[in-house]
Amino acid sequence: MNYDLIVIGSGPGGYVAAIRASQLGLKTAIIEKESLGGICLNWGCIPTKALLKSAEVFEYINHAADYGIKVGSSEVDFEVMIKRSRVVADGMSKGVQFLMKKNKIDVIIGTGKLKSKNTVEVSAQNGGKQEITAKNIILATGGRSRELPNLKQDKRKVIGYREAMILPKKPASMVVVGSGAIGIEFAYLYNSIGTKVTVVEFLDNIVPLEDEEISKQLGRILKKQGINIMTSSTVESVDTNGELCKVNVKTASGNEVLEAEIVLSAVGISTNIEGIGLEENGVKTDKGKVLVDDFYRTNVEGVFAIGDIVKGQSLAHVASAEGIICVEKIAGLNPEPLNYNNIPGCTYCSPEVASVGYTEKAAKEAGYEIKVGKFPFSASGKASAAGAKDGFVKVIFDAKYGEFLGAHMLGHNVTEMLAEIVTARKLEATGHEIIKSVHPHPTMSEAVMEAAADAYGECIHL
Repeated sequence: MNYDLIVIGSGPGGYVAAIRASQLGLKTAIIEKESLGGICLNWGCIPTKALLKSAEVFEYINHAADYGIKVGSSEVDFEVMIKRSRVVADGMSKGVQFLMKKNKIDVIIGTGKLKSKNTVEVSAQNGGKQEITAKNIILATGGRSRELPNLKQDKRKVIGYREAMILPKKPASMVVVGSGAIGIEFAYLYNSIGTKVTVVEFLDNIVPLEDEEISKQLGRILKKQGINIMTSSTVESVDTNGELCKVNVKTASGNEVLEAEIVLSAVGISTNIEGIGLEENGVKTDKGKVLVDDFYRTNVEGVFAIGDIVKGQSLAHVASAEGIICVEKIAGLNPEPLNYNNIPGCTYCSPEVASVGYTEKAAKEAGYEIKVGKFPFSASGKASAAGAKDGFVKVIFDAKYGEFLGAHMLGHNVTEMLAEIVTARKLEATGHEIIKSVHPHPTMSEAVMEAAADAYGECIHL
């Protein structure tokens, strides 16, 4: 079984790379140990968004009177919510199966391990083994929930994101450790359906990678929604012996013990690089990441790596982009390297968070003289009509040349607005070009134009 390309891992990096390779005429095989689509489709991006949609619908029903609609009492059927999310995930996985067949990609179920620069050993669940060869091999093995030494996951009371999607019943209380996108999304989800939620964050602000103004306003909104937020705090230990977990939290003012049915560890991910043959074949790694060049070549000829196991943001769309660039380079095309400073980031709580490029602080630290514009959704006609006035758009430009340095948004459906800014930055649009691009009215996206105008003292509706 000889191929032009073998891909180990079928997440959004691996399966996209395989499809692009097939499109370019490469005989391709993909190896997956569990379900096609990887974590994203089966245990990450897709099922979480299905759960979050259920929460959003529940909130709409509970606030129907605000829109002049009378409804009866409502309650959450947690088991059906979970079941729906699994049906959605299964449908997406079957979609990837269809794409594999359509593109004539051989799917091999089992665990892949690099035996040499041209050989992969596949171990099936029944213990059987086979070897397949290829001119090129892409490692796309992804990541898993990170475990801290003092926060071991027993998958019952102390859980990771995977278990959070299939709990047998709605917990009465939950402590979420970590306030990145995963932590905040689950905190919002469970709070909205009636769980008492506390978020514990080591740093000074929640969603700490976001612009500070976004972080602070989101914190105020989530507190208003009923979520208890503890920043500058550390979980020292968790006692799971009793009916409730006892969570020992170190704060600036001393230690505090929280009690909760469930503790969700959302402190990042660990890369799946163990046991895949890196050491045996001399593939270089550093701090849990495979070392690659701009086209994802490792130091071993013919061996490539993409996705969570290499440098860059651990995001599905990043892995997909990396996979395409990697394969196009293998096929002899001339792709340009990925610009990691133009990667959109999204958090799907309510209101949503969306950002790209420099924060205000990072732009100043990089030496830019900047112009900053802001437009609140309280001044947006569409947001007012939708009953979604929380949040704002913040844009940052280089004062000298007008370069679009970054954008940060908090509000209803802002994750759907972000692509405009990513594209504008890719095309090197200036602030004035954004201002002079006519935006449809009434839309949430008008706020981008208005924020840009504010940066230059030209905002009409403020």
